[in-house]
Amino acid sequence: MANVLVDVGALSADDVVSVARHGTTVSLSPAAQDAITQSRKVIESLADDTTPHYGVSTGFGALATRHIPTELRAQLQRSLVRSHAAGTGAEVEREVVRALMLLRLSTLATGRTGVRLETAQAYAALLNAGITPVVHEYGSLGCSGDLAPLAHCALAVMGEGDVRDADGVLRPAAEALAAAGIEPVVLREKEGLALINGTDGMLGMLILACHDLRRLLATADIGAAMSVEGQLGTDAVFAADLQALRPHPGQADSAANLRALLAGSAIVASHRGPECTRVQDAYSLRCSPQVHGAARDTTAYAALVASRELASAVDNPVVTHDGRVESNGNFHGAPVACVLDFLAISVADVASVAERRTDRFLDVARNHGLNAFLADDPGVDSGHMIAQYTQAAIVSELKRLAAPASVDSIPSSAMQEDHVSMGWSAARKLRRAIDGLTRVIAVELLTAARALDLRAPLAPAPATAAVVAELRRDVPGPGTDRYLAPEIEAAVRCVASGRALAAAEAVTGPLV
Repeated sequence: MANVLVDVGALSADDVVSVARHGTTVSLSPAAQDAITQSRKVIESLADDTTPHYGVSTGFGALATRHIPTELRAQLQRSLVRSHAAGTGAEVEREVVRALMLLRLSTLATGRTGVRLETAQAYAALLNAGITPVVHEYGSLGCSGDLAPLAHCALAVMGEGDVRDADGVLRPAAEALAAAGIEPVVLREKEGLALINGTDGMLGMLILACHDLRRLLATADIGAAMSVEGQLGTDAVFAADLQALRPHPGQADSAANLRALLAGSAIVASHRGPECTRVQDAYSLRCSPQVHGAARDTTAYAALVASRELASAVDNPVVTHDGRVESNGNFHGAPVACVLDFLAISVADVASVAERRTDRFLDVARNHGLNAFLADDPGVDSGHMIAQYTQAAIVSELKRLAAPASVDSIPSSAMQEDHVSMGWSAARKLRRAIDGLTRVIAVELLTAARALDLRAPLAPAPATAAVVAELRRDVPGPGTDRYLAPEIEAAVRCVASGRALAAAEAVTGPLV
């Protein structure tokens, strides 16, 4: 497994996914180590200055007016971390916490925060040992960044609080660090503040979401192709010249995928001649590239915002290149929060159109000759009737999750922090939305595969046939009613793991 080198510049999104999700190790580059060392000299030069410097010799937030004497400054940093580690609720996923820690390390590596080298190295050591601080669902307002989640990580670096070790066992941080041979950090001037002022939690979740959505949107195209095919729809509307009349890049990519997926379909060819009297398909079929494409364009914009944030040094105050220590507002999560909400809207829309395509399979008035609900013996069997209910319940939830978090603000810190981003909340609901979209797509694939089997002896396209075959590894074909929940979960695994996409791409080549 390759090591990710954390340098003074930006990490890539792939670096973040690799460390967060796959346990890749990290190390600080020589340039980063030098930058950290040089900025620390600036902080140490101010430690004995009689002029107050925020975060170095003052309190924080609404308490920033108090000058803290030298002998209390170590306590100041410890107290800051302990008091801010105030999260509650369920534990946040391991991959999110690892992403958060890596992104905080990346900011430390810029040399703009003023921490000591050993403090930054402690973050790398925890990541490499697989030690994951316990971070809770609630506590962040997204300004000043993700204070509470980051404070729980800083607490673990201090050897306090709880962590999960590499085996996932809940242990006291001091015990886990000792077992890994990691010395707890005793924080000095400015360090507590540098470890908790950042958008790292919401950014980590944004990067993971963009990564997952690229796969899911290509898989949504597979579901759309199978639905068009299974419902005897036309592929003519996906022609490149028609799509070029509206030159949105995401739409063009989706339509190209649909053309590739439907190529060679005997089912589509069977009703392509003049005897076909249907003028045009329903919107959920005909407009699939427009809906899926809009989500692609949204994801591309979100990834652009993420790339800018990856290139940022988010802290307050910061150490400038010319040695000044300056307060700023770069910790505010608004840029990230807005695109997290934007993605949740697109996720809900893609799921909504997938559910509508699925529903058409089940209605004898619209499914062009298939049994009601695709049941083996309608009336005795219910077929996929309730699978669509499950989709509908998820889609309804996704519509609620699409309501933006970033328009809300609750003042805090005695009105010092009087406008907050709620970016962490936007990220948390997006993760739930992506899980819902995965399940909606899985039900569409499961239902469409059943319909394609029922169209025999007409054969589906090679690409869609490959997806049906992949599903059939875990889910039997049409027959009398069976316990349906395990079959849905098998389809969810097929989608979430990328197996469905890989099966199609084995025929078409890479989908976009």
